[in-house]
Amino acid sequence: MTTHDMLDKPDALQWRDKKRYLWLMGLIAPTALFVVLPLVWALNALGWHAAAQVPLWIGPILLYVLLPTLDRFFGPDGQNPPDEVMERLENDKYYRYCTYLYIPFQYASVIFGAYLFTAPDLGWLGFDGALPWPAKIGLALSVGLLGGVGINTAHEMGHKKESLERWLAKITLAQTLYGHFYIEHNRGHHVRVATPEDPASARFGETFWEFLPRSVFGSLKSAWELEAKRLERAGKPTWHWSNDVLNAWAMSVVFYGALIAVFGWALVPYILISAIFGFTLLETVNYLEHYGLLRQKLPSGRYERCAPVHSWNSDHIVTNLFLYHLQRHSDHHANPTRRYQTLRSMEGAPNLPSGYASMIALTYFPPVWRKVMDHRVVDHYDGDLTRINIHPRVRDKVLARYGVRGGVDA
Repeated sequence: MTTHDMLDKPDALQWRDKKRYLWLMGLIAPTALFVVLPLVWALNALGWHAAAQVPLWIGPILLYVLLPTLDRFFGPDGQNPPDEVMERLENDKYYRYCTYLYIPFQYASVIFGAYLFTAPDLGWLGFDGALPWPAKIGLALSVGLLGGVGINTAHEMGHKKESLERWLAKITLAQTLYGHFYIEHNRGHHVRVATPEDPASARFGETFWEFLPRSVFGSLKSAWELEAKRLERAGKPTWHWSNDVLNAWAMSVVFYGALIAVFGWALVPYILISAIFGFTLLETVNYLEHYGLLRQKLPSGRYERCAPVHSWNSDHIVTNLFLYHLQRHSDHHANPTRRYQTLRSMEGAPNLPSGYASMIALTYFPPVWRKVMDHRVVDHYDGDLTRINIHPRVRDKVLARYGVRGGVDA
C-alpha cells in the first residue's frame, strides 16, 4: 500500500497494536521458575518450610488459577487489525523475535530445573538437603507447563516458510518428546481437521480421557506415514537422516541423554513427568479446539473447505497473550502461515464461554465438560445432529435422546 492510499484511509494511520509490548507476557512461562526463587528462599528463611515448596508449583498455579482469574477479570480483546495495516504488521520482525526469545529461557529453565531436582544439598535456597518430593513434583509440572506452552510456540514457528523458524520449532518441541507434531499438525491435522479421520479433532460425546490416547497414538502413526510417503516420492528409504520425525526425535535423545550424563539417572522421573504433562496440555487444547465440529461432505465425496464455523474460538485477551493468539483458531486454519499478531477474531466462528486456560480444567471432568459444551455444539448446528461429529460409542444414545433434529436443554 502506498502512502497516498494510507492517507485516504486515516484508520490505517491511527491504528496501533495495543498489545505490542504485552506479547512479552509469552515469556512468563519459561522464566517463572527463576522469578519464584526469591520467594522460596524468603519462606524458608522465615521457617515456613512447607509453604516454601508451594512456589515451585507455579506452573499449575498459573494454568489453573491465575490465568482463568485474569481472563474473567479482563474479558475479551475486541481489537482486530484493519486490512490496511496487515502487511506492515506481518512484516514487523519484532513479533517473531518475541517467539525466538522463548527458546533460550525454555532451555535455561529445563536445565536449572534438572539441577534443582537432583541436587543433594540446596542449603543456599533454605532447604535442609535435597528438595522434598512434593516440591520435586511441583517443579517437574512447572517445567512441563513451559514445555506445553513451548509446543504452541513451536506451532507458531513451524507454520512459517523460513527454514530457520522451522528448525527452531523442532528445537522447541524436543523438550516434550513431541517432535513428530511438526509433521502431523501441518500436513495431517490441517488437511483433516473437523472430520472423523482426524485423530486431533474431538468427537461429540468423546471424553478427554478417550480422546487422549486416540490423539497421541493416532497423530504419531499419521506423522510417520506422512514422512514415509514423502521420502518414498523422493526415492529415499523411510529410515533416512532427512526423515523429519527421526531427526526431531534425535534432538530429544541428544538433549536428555546429555542431561542424564550430567545429573544422573535420578533425573528420569523429572523428564517423564515434565514431558508427559507438557504434551498432555497440547492434547487438552486439541480436544477443545474442534469438539463436535464437522465439515460436511460434498457430492464429490470430498469434505467442504475448512471455514470459521469449524473451530472453537475465544477472544479473551490474557490467555491470547500467553498463547500468541492461538485462541483465534478459525483465522489460523483459514490462513496457516499468517503470523500471530495479525490473526483476527472472525465472524461466524463458535465461541467458548471463556479462555482456553479456563476450559482446560473442565476437560478433565467429562460430566462438567458435557454440561458446559454439548448444548453449545447442538445449538451451533441448530439442533441438527446429523451435522455433528458424534463419537460412534454414543451415537445411538445421543440420537435416541435428542432425535435426529432434537433440541437440548441448556
